[in-house]
Amino acid sequence: MNRTIKQFNIHDIELFKRNLLSWASSFEEVVWLDSNFYKQNHSSYEAVLAVEAFTSIKTDYHDAFEDLKEYQSVTEDWIFGYLTYDLKNDLENLASNNFDGLEFPDLYFFQPKRLLFLKGNVLEFHYLGMIDDEIEEDYQQILKNTSIEEISEEKKDKELLIKHRIPKEEYLEKVKTMLAHIHRGDIYEANFCQEFYIENTAINPIKTFYNLNEISKPPFATFLKHDDKFLLSASPERYIRKEGTQIISQPIKGTARRAENKEEDALLVSSLENDSKERSENVMIVDLVRNDLSRVALKGSVTVEELCKVYTFMQVHQMISTIKAEVAPTTHPVDIIKVAFPMGSMTGAPKLSAMKIIEKLEETKRGLYSGAVGYFAPNGDFDFNVIIRSIFYNYKKRYVSFSAGSAITAKSKPELEFEECLVKAKAMRKALE
Repeated sequence: MNRTIKQFNIHDIELFKRNLLSWASSFEEVVWLDSNFYKQNHSSYEAVLAVEAFTSIKTDYHDAFEDLKEYQSVTEDWIFGYLTYDLKNDLENLASNNFDGLEFPDLYFFQPKRLLFLKGNVLEFHYLGMIDDEIEEDYQQILKNTSIEEISEEKKDKELLIKHRIPKEEYLEKVKTMLAHIHRGDIYEANFCQEFYIENTAINPIKTFYNLNEISKPPFATFLKHDDKFLLSASPERYIRKEGTQIISQPIKGTARRAENKEEDALLVSSLENDSKERSENVMIVDLVRNDLSRVALKGSVTVEELCKVYTFMQVHQMISTIKAEVAPTTHPVDIIKVAFPMGSMTGAPKLSAMKIIEKLEETKRGLYSGAVGYFAPNGDFDFNVIIRSIFYNYKKRYVSFSAGSAITAKSKPELEFEECLVKAKAMRKALE
């Protein structure tokens, strides 16, 4: 589908991004993807904004990937949206029966009428023909829009009371149960998550996202609005990207805290790099991803570009690996995502056994948490992140949630795994408080 393209030069990019997000919030459908100028080898845009659906698809997990495949093929345009973790039930004989306080649909994508790309200091409008006469008006409106700092907070009825879905002692017992599965040989590794939640409260989604993004400045930050539901994400992790016939996946496994002292911080990086437990976690997931991608890649094309490289973010150090592969030009983009879903970093190995055990031990339906948000381009290229380090908000139910997890292996110590969850949850807690 043809789009009218018009460019404008931007001077104060950070201020403009804040005004842009404030302007976007008036629409019912919003996906904002921000790289925060994080230096990375695989990136196309500084930021992307998609708003106002022309067409859309919303469905539960039943035949979800086939429905998405048809929608993407027929639309032949940019589409933006998300895949929840529970689409695993479309791929395997699995179920999601745990508590769900958020109620996101299992899959949602939309074709935006208004699409904006920020490339360096150049803003590109890509509008559908029916509204391309509104580009100049929208640009002027964005320039004068209220910045986020000036948006007033919604009045809170009371102080936020953040609760644990799994009390600490129960969490420790569940980790021991998972370790028993590992020692029996049922699994080698599993990602075990817990939910933190707040009931009967109101938050300002844009202000909260801004708080979270300022704390973390990650390369895959996301603000998503779908009717009365919001995702506010500071994800550091890419799930999978396709550019031409090349695909890459960049799983994260291995986390260390930051230190204010430079010497101590450097020691923490060195310690993470040489931590046998963290490296073994990462290598297991790399093997899983290689196996997943080999199901759709050209024979012999799956390679590891980086293994267990430590990257530094504002809140934590992370161990990241990069796996690359080539696919045939005729391979459908949705089929590539399908063979690798859910992402290995959020499941475990072997994947099916890990997902079964996760469902039994966790207390919350994951939903969008550990799913993915991203886009398909008209030519079939795509880029999706992993939804971690995120806050979820159901406005109508006045329910706020965030989750954190860690990889359980034979070397895991329950107390340390609990502490790792708290380290990962720190930014979300701070953004809300």
